[in-house]
Order: sequence, then structure tokens, then C-alpha cells
Amino acid sequence: MRLAVGLSGGADSVALLRALAERSGELGLVLHAAHLHHGLRGDEAGADLAFAKTLAERLNIPFHHTHVDTAAEAQANSESIEEAARRLRYSWFQQLMSKGPPHAVALDAIATAHTLDDQAETVLAKFLRGAWTEGLSGIHPVIEFPEGRIVRPLLAVTRAEIEAYLRALGQSWREDSTNRHLTFTRNRIRHELLPLLETWNPRLREHLAHMAELAQDEESWWQGELSRVATQLILPGRPVRGGGRANAEGIGLDITRLAALHPALQRRILRHAAQQSGAALDFAATESLRALALNGRAGEKLELAQGLRAERSHRELHLSVQCASSSAVNSTKVALGYSSTVPGQVDAPAFGIRVRIDVASDSTVHITESKLALLRSWKPGDRVRVKHSNGPRKVKEVLERMKVTGSDRVGWPVLEFDSRIIWMKGIELQPEPGIEVFVTPLEAVPAGCRFD
Repeated sequence: MRLAVGLSGGADSVALLRALAERSGELGLVLHAAHLHHGLRGDEAGADLAFAKTLAERLNIPFHHTHVDTAAEAQANSESIEEAARRLRYSWFQQLMSKGPPHAVALDAIATAHTLDDQAETVLAKFLRGAWTEGLSGIHPVIEFPEGRIVRPLLAVTRAEIEAYLRALGQSWREDSTNRHLTFTRNRIRHELLPLLETWNPRLREHLAHMAELAQDEESWWQGELSRVATQLILPGRPVRGGGRANAEGIGLDITRLAALHPALQRRILRHAAQQSGAALDFAATESLRALALNGRAGEKLELAQGLRAERSHRELHLSVQCASSSAVNSTKVALGYSSTVPGQVDAPAFGIRVRIDVASDSTVHITESKLALLRSWKPGDRVRVKHSNGPRKVKEVLERMKVTGSDRVGWPVLEFDSRIIWMKGIELQPEPGIEVFVTPLEAVPAGCRFD
């Protein structure tokens, strides 16, 4: 396996590189090191780069590095510095694993040095934000991308064990000064909240890491169960007199079958159905839908966030995305969205299209259902890689060249997958490795919901 360690210069990544270098022959690894300069922290970041490069050279390991402007990217995409840094980091990792030109490295995988402490901090952060069970699964040991995989071999190792290992080797490491800044949420959790909670339970980090492992297995089981049950309850369109269903907007859920399920599965089904309609439900919205389905009256309606509308009939709960008129969209800049699993298919009445996303026939990548593509209206800061162009271009500039104006411009559809736009209406983009997108016109589009 051609494996690169994401080498920041910190204790965790240095320990991972040293440990794998010692056992690379035994494990069958062709080891590389990869360092991303985020364009932050000035001279300190430059010293990190020099340290990482020197270490790789001393271990006789090929070294790859690049420089990005994280602050500019964060501003352009309305992200936090942390979000932009993570997106840029994983985007570069995917480039390193890309098998096509101009990337000559073609790594099989990237190893990152996330530890048990990182896992505990992540689970606690997501709990504070009100995550569902899938959020409490935290950092996953393996992430599959079309280009390759990200692996985290140190998730069972504590930060204290890592530093003890490096001291035993006589190996130095770099300290990131921003890790002490309490303006970042993760740092406040690391330096304030976790130490406080550990006065109640000294084994809290271990328990949080165990919770993540349990949640990962729970989610894996639930996805299989959900796929089996959802096909029996969720039906496209609306029922018509005499039997059958009309090819109408939205989907329906059989109330009788839904009521017979355990509340845990009811919630899963409702969230899954809403997700198919392009909406993400929080706990309160999910419980409102359950109440409407189980105890509501025929004709009763419910308006939820993200344009999701629910309507109760005698036998079904119907979900649809409420489409605004062109003038309303133009004045309020409503962002429409539909999500789909990959591989999967989604009907988007607001855009008048049906989109199918497949894994390429020659790809060996397996993408789980948790990997979603989002068909949505473009937003300021979006960038695309137009075929035969030298670099990414702003969608705003592309639309100007295409002479798209007015309400059409506001609601122009793009398809986002893994933080990248892989399809845009009316223009050919550079193909996404391992992914194929097929777009066809959608018949029976409701009036007032079409933008093309």
C-alpha cells in the first residue's frame, strides 16, 4: 500500500510517522509524508514545514507539501477558519490519491493521527450541538473517497501515551500555539470543559470513545434495517382513486404501517423521508411529524424549516418541498435543496430534473449511505472547475458568461458532493473521479416550481 501520513509536525502525526516507519516493511507499506501549509501563523507555520521536511528526509521518506490561503477561502465561502482548513486539507489529500493526470503520486491511502483524546473531544462537541446517534459516532476509523481512503490508526491511543513514546525515542515535535487559544470551540472543550468533567469521572475520555464505537456499529445496523423497512412505507407521488399513484410532487408514508413500528424506527423513517425531500430534521421537527402522523386529522398540515411541508390524509402522511414563485425566490434568495445517497437518484421538481449519481463502473470505491450528494441552488462563494479551464471559477462569473439573469440566476442548480460541485446546469465541468452524474428532464413538474 502506498500510504502517506498527514504530517503537521505535532506530536500525534510525528508519532504516527515514526511508528509506521519502524514497521513499514513488516506491514507492506510504501510510506510517504504530506504536509499542508494553511497560510496561517506566519513564521511558526514556516518552521513547522521545515521541521516536517527534515524529519521525512532523515527517515528517507518521500515528502509532499503545498500551500493554501485558508483565511481567504473561509471568507469567500462564509466558513469558519476551522471548517475551511478541514475542507482544504481533505481536498488536497484527495488530489494526492487521484490516479489521473496531472497527479503523479497516486497514493492508495492517507493516514491521519487522530487520537482517543480527539475522539472524546469530537463526541462531546457534537453532543453539545444536539447531534443524533450518527453524530455521536464521532471520528470514523476509515473514510472512503472515490480516490482512496483516509485511515486513523491511533484512535485507541491517548495523547499522553503518544508523548511518552516520543520521549522514549528522543524525538522532538512542534507545538501549535493556536491550540491554546480559547476562541476556538475545540480548545475550550479540551482545556476547560473536559478537565472539569473529569473531576466527576476520570475515565470520561475513554467512555466517550467507547460511545463513538458503539454509535458507529449502531448506525451501521440501522442503515440496513432502514433500507429494508423504508421501501415498504415510503411511496412516490400521491394515491389516486381506483388504485395506483400519480407522478406528483413529494412522497407519501403509509400511516398504518408507520404506527405499528417502534418509536425509534418511526423517527428513523421520518428523518429518512424528509432527507429524500431535501430537508434535515431536528428532534423537535421529527416529533411534530410523528404527532401529525399518529394523532393528526385528515387535512391537517404542518410547515417546517427548509421549505418542508407535511399534509395528513386518512391513510398517508405526504411530504413535499414548498416551492416559492420566481418573484419570491428572486426577492428572498431562497435556497432550494434535495439530497441523495451515492449511488442514488433524486427527483427535483423545483428544477424540473431527475438526477442519478452512480459510482463509475471501473471504480473499486464503496460509498456508504451516509455519503450524500446535495442538489441545490448555487450560493455566493461557490466555485466550479469548468472542463478545459486552468483552475476553479466562481459560479457567479460562469453565470455572467452564460448570460443567466433574474429568477433563473437565483435558482440555478448545482450538485454538491463532498464539499465540491460536481455538476452545474448548462456547462460541462471536469469529471469527478469515480462518480458519474446523469441528468434527465422531469415530467409533471408542479406549476410555479420550475426555474429553467
